[in-house]
This record gives sequence, C-alpha cells and structure tokens, in this order.
Amino acid sequence: MSLPSGTLVLSRVVGDPGDALATALDRGLTGYAVLEPQDALLLDGTGEGRLTFEDGVPVAAGHTGTGRRGADALADLAVPGPYRVELRSVSAGALEAYHREADRRVAADAPADLLAGDAALADRTRAAAPTSRRDETADAGSMDAVEAFLDDEEKIDAIRERAREEARERAEQWGFDETLE
Repeated sequence: MSLPSGTLVLSRVVGDPGDALATALDRGLTGYAVLEPQDALLLDGTGEGRLTFEDGVPVAAGHTGTGRRGADALADLAVPGPYRVELRSVSAGALEAYHREADRRVAADAPADLLAGDAALADRTRAAAPTSRRDETADAGSMDAVEAFLDDEEKIDAIRERAREEARERAEQWGFDETLE
C-alpha cells in the first residue's frame, strides 16, 4: 500500500533520526516521514523507511526494501546515519487504511527508543500519545526488533565492512597505514 504524496514540510540530511522524530512531534505532524539511511545513500543499499504520525506521534512503519513492517521495519532502519529525511503532511483520513494494518503499527515510543536511542524523546512522545496508546511501549516489540536485526547477517556484515573501511581510512590519516600491512 502506498502513501499519498502529501505536502512536503521538511527535506534534509540529518545525522540522527531523532532530529526528524523531534521535529514531527514538535510540529504535531499528521503525515509521514521517509527515512533513507546512509547505506541506501552511499552504498547502493535498497529501500527506505516510511514512518507515519498522528499529531506528531508515530503510528506505523514499513520498509520499502525489505517489505518488513512495524518493529521489524524499525530494525531495518537502525543503522548509523546520516539519513535523508522528508516529512510530509497529509490528512488523517488519508492514513486510515495504512494504520488499520496491525502488523504495521508500532508503539508510540518505539522509533525514539529503537532508532534514536533517546529516552527523553521517547518519554515526550509517550506523553503526547493518546491515552489509549500510552501503555504501549517500545519494550514490547524491542526484543523482536533486536532479534530481527541480529538475524540479518547481510546487514551485520555491511556494518562490519563499513567499520573496517573507516578504520583503514583513519589509520592512513594518522600515518599508521604501514602497520596494517
């Protein structure tokens, strides 16, 4: 299911997805965020995350590359930044069908906890959530998301290779490249 195009309210590259989450919360965004992580930007990775909001509070998530939904989609996005982010505003009614799909739904605080690792933002988001959603927490799905991430050998290998490349570059910058041979 695709999301409506909506009105673009923000487009930029951020180092931390928490910046986009805080902006959506502060603006009371009803719409969605498109999050494209650096592996898609720099390493020809595929796909991007789609995270929907009602009044700034996350409701549902999906990943276009893996096809996974909910907490699993958040695990697919849990990679080091930067991220290209677009925030788009749409009517709540335009998201209704997307939000009805239970496997897409996420706890209100899950993106702040799982993507940004920001407990204060998670608390702010939970406080802004409707009463009916305040008892949901990222902890309920976080182990599933962590397990899904750890089961993704390809993603772990890509992170290891990226770390090796960065270590080699730093060694060269600091004149340690001869010790690597």
